[in-house]
Amino acid sequence: METLVWIGAAITLAGFAGILYTLFSLVRLKRAGLDDSALRDRMSRLLPVNLGALLASVLGLMLVVMGLLLR
Repeated sequence: METLVWIGAAITLAGFAGILYTLFSLVRLKRAGLDDSALRDRMSRLLPVNLGALLASVLGLMLVVMGLLLR
């Protein structure tokens, strides 16, 4: 079950990296000084990336907890 914990930790870190990517991308977009419609358009493209990263981090944490409980 130790491998389950490490796999879950790796998936969680990948999800966290995706969340950081979307965060820094949004900050960069805000600083670009785009008009409202262009900003909304580009932000809507980042939404699936953010949701996928959040899902990956949650699933990874679930694997870590499951691995710890099954010890």
